[in-house]
Amino acid sequence: MTSHIRSAYQPGWVEKLIAILLALIGLPMAGGGAMLIWFGGSAYYLLGGAALLLNAVLAWRGDRRLLPAYALFLAFTIGWAIWESGSNGWALAPRIGLPLALGLLIGGVWAARRFGKRMVGGVTIALLLCGVTLVIANRERTETATAAVELSGGSPAMQPWSRFGGDDFGRKHSGAAQITTANVGGLARAWTFRIGEVNLVGKAGLQATPIQVGNALYICSSFNDIIALDGDTGSEIWRYHARTERKGVLSAGCRGVAFYKVPGASGPCAERIITNSVDARLIAVDRLTGRPCEDFGKGGVVSLLKGMGQKYPGYYYTTSPPTIVRGRIILGGWVTDNQYWEEPSGVIRAFDARTGAFAWAMDIGRPDDHGEPAPGKTYTLSTPNSWGPMSADEELGLVYAPIGNPTPDYYGKQRRPFDEKIGSSIAAIDVETGALRWAFQTVHHDLWDYDVPAQPVLLDLPVEGKLRKALVQSTKRGELFLLDRVTGSPIAPVEERPVPQGGTAPGERLSPTQPFSSLPSLRGVDLSEKAMWGLTPLDQLWCRIKFRQARYEGIFTPPGLKPSVTYPGYLGGTNWGGLTVDPRTMRLVINVSHVANYTRIVPRAEADAAGVKAFAPGVEGTFGYLPQERTPFAAKTGPFLSPLGVPCNQPPYGEIVSIDLRSRDIGWIRPFGTAQDSGPLDIPTRLPLTIGTPNTGGPISTAGGLTFIGATQDSAIRAYETASGRMLWRAPLPAGGQATPMTFVSPKSGRQFVVIAAGGNRWLGSKLGDYVVAFALPRHR
Repeated sequence: MTSHIRSAYQPGWVEKLIAILLALIGLPMAGGGAMLIWFGGSAYYLLGGAALLLNAVLAWRGDRRLLPAYALFLAFTIGWAIWESGSNGWALAPRIGLPLALGLLIGGVWAARRFGKRMVGGVTIALLLCGVTLVIANRERTETATAAVELSGGSPAMQPWSRFGGDDFGRKHSGAAQITTANVGGLARAWTFRIGEVNLVGKAGLQATPIQVGNALYICSSFNDIIALDGDTGSEIWRYHARTERKGVLSAGCRGVAFYKVPGASGPCAERIITNSVDARLIAVDRLTGRPCEDFGKGGVVSLLKGMGQKYPGYYYTTSPPTIVRGRIILGGWVTDNQYWEEPSGVIRAFDARTGAFAWAMDIGRPDDHGEPAPGKTYTLSTPNSWGPMSADEELGLVYAPIGNPTPDYYGKQRRPFDEKIGSSIAAIDVETGALRWAFQTVHHDLWDYDVPAQPVLLDLPVEGKLRKALVQSTKRGELFLLDRVTGSPIAPVEERPVPQGGTAPGERLSPTQPFSSLPSLRGVDLSEKAMWGLTPLDQLWCRIKFRQARYEGIFTPPGLKPSVTYPGYLGGTNWGGLTVDPRTMRLVINVSHVANYTRIVPRAEADAAGVKAFAPGVEGTFGYLPQERTPFAAKTGPFLSPLGVPCNQPPYGEIVSIDLRSRDIGWIRPFGTAQDSGPLDIPTRLPLTIGTPNTGGPISTAGGLTFIGATQDSAIRAYETASGRMLWRAPLPAGGQATPMTFVSPKSGRQFVVIAAGGNRWLGSKLGDYVVAFALPRHR
C-alpha cells in the first residue's frame, strides 16, 4: 500500500553506472571550478560539479528524487549557458550538450522503470532521428545551378596564368569566364596527377601553384623536381630531377616556379623555367625539354649560399617562387628562425635571368652597398627575411617584398636600428639597383611572430575620382593595409594606437603604439573567459582555467615570464595564401583563421635544464621550445588547444571574407570549412557541420564571377559567388588542399580548367598526399 510513496528503490547496475559516471564528471568539475574561482573566473563549474556529485549519490542509492534533482541542475545549466552565450549554437554546445545527454540517459532509465523498455526504445529512436535531421539541416549545402552547360571555346589570346599570383601584380585573378555562377555546378574532375612523393618533412605539404605557358603546366615537388604536364590530360611531358640535398631541411616546401623568355633568343633555353630549392640553389631548365640551361650559372645551377653565413645545413633556403622582372630574378629566403642570434642573413638578392650572374643585394645592414660581401665576410646576419611571394610593377621598376620580423621572434633587445626599421614591413626595392625606395611597417618591434607573410597585391584603384597606383597587404595580425605603391604612404588612413605595456622579459622593450588600419580588421573579436570552448564542460573548464592563468589584454599582449595568450596566433589572421582582387569590381576576397597561441618566455637556466638546444644535424631540437640561443631567454609557444586537441576559443576557426575596396566595407563573411576531416585527438568526426576550420592556402577569382579556394582542414575545393558569398560548388579532394589554385583556358581544347595541388598539411592535421587535381565542365557534344 505504501510502496508508491517510498523515496528509494533497489538500484540496479544501470543506476550504479550512472552514479559512477556522474561522479567522474562532477569531481573534476567541482575541483576545477574551485580553481577557476581562485583565478577570478565563473562560479558555475563549482556549483555544477557539486550538483552532479549530489545526483551521483541519489543515483547510487536508487533515490526517486534523482529525476527532479537532475532536472533542476539541467534548468540551471541551460539558463546559465544562455546568459553567457545567447543563441550562439557553437557556444551553447559544450555547455549543455553533455548535460542534455546525461539527462536523456537518466530520464530513459526512469521511463523504463515506469513505462517499460518498448516505449523507451521508441522514444530513443525518435530522438536519434531528430538528431540526424538536425545534422543534415546544418550541414554545409552545395547550391548548384541547373542551367545548361555549354563551352564558349575560350579565347586563345587569354592572359595565361604564367606567374605564381596570376600576374606580376599578384591579384590571383583570371579573365577566364567560361565557368560561371550558372554552370559551376557542372564542374567535374578532369584529371589527376601524382607527384610521386608525399612530403613528410616538417609541417608543410605539397603547396605548389602550377603556372601555364602554352598548353603545358609547370609545377614543383616539395623537393624541387620540376614537372611539365599536358594541360588537357595531366600526363607528364618531362621531369627535371633536382636531386635535392635533404640533410638539415626542417620544413620542405616549394610553392611554385617562374617562367622567363630571353628577349630575341631562339633555340635551347630561349624559354626557361626557373625555381629556387630547399638546399639553396637557383635552377634554370629549358621549358620544352626540362634539360638544364648550360648558359645559366654552372650547368643550370647557381648556389645561393655565398655570403649567407650558414653554419649548419637547412638554416637558409627558399620556398616561395622567385619574382622575375626586367630580366632580374629576385628572391629572399626562408630562415629557420628562433634558433640562435646571428642566424643567416635576410638579404634580398637579384640575379641575371639569362646567365645567373649576381646583380645586386638589398642587405639592410649595408644600405649603401649592393654588392656581394668580400671574401670571408657575410651579409648582415639575423636581419629580417622575406620568405613570402613578391610582386612587381615593371613600369615603376619596383619589386614589393613582404618582410618578416628579425630572428629570434620573442626576444628583441639585441635588435639593431636597421632591424627595427624594416622588420614586419612591406618593402619597395628598385629593380635595377637594389636600393630600398620605401618601407611601411605593419608592426613595431615585433615580439609576436607577426611576419608579413603574403604577396602584396597591386591594383589601380579609383579614389575620389582619380586612379591611384595602390597596394593592398594582408598580415598575420589580421590588418589590411592600403598603400600608395609609389610612395608607401597610406591611402586608407592608419592610426597609431596605444597597446599593452609591461610584463615582458627583463631588459626587453616595447613599442608604446602600433599601427591600425581603417580598413575592416580580420583578427576576430577579442577573447574572454566566456569565449573559451571545448567539446565538453570539462575541457572547456580546462581552457578557462588556462586563460585565467595567463595574461591577455587584447592584441599585442606582450610575451613574458608569465604565460600570455597571443591572438591572432602565428597562423594568423591571414598567412601566405593572401588575397585575390577582381580588378573590375575592386572586390577583395580573403580567408582568415582564428586560433590563439599560448606563449611564455623561458629563462636560459630553465631552458638549459630542459636540454633545449638549437637545431643542428645530429642534434634534435626540444619539442615545444624555441631555443633563441645567444640571448638570455628561450621561448615556449604553440596553438592554444584543449586536452582534446581542439582550439580553446569558440568557433568559427576559419572564415572567408569579401571587402569592397571602393567603399571599404565588408561585403560578406562566411564560416569556412567543415568538421568532416577533423576532430578531437585528430580523429575525424565525419560530420559535415560548418564549424569553420583553420586554413592555409589562398583564393583565386575569375571573370565568371567566382572565387575558388581549397585551404581548409576538410579535403575539399569550393567555389563561391564572388558578389554574394554563396557557396555554389564543392568537390572532394584526395588530400588536404593547402595550396592556392589556378585556372587557365587550354589553347588546344578551349576548355577552362581549375587546378589545385592536394598535399595536406601536418600542422593542420589534414590528410597528406601528392596529388594535382584538375576540374572542368563536361565536354560539349
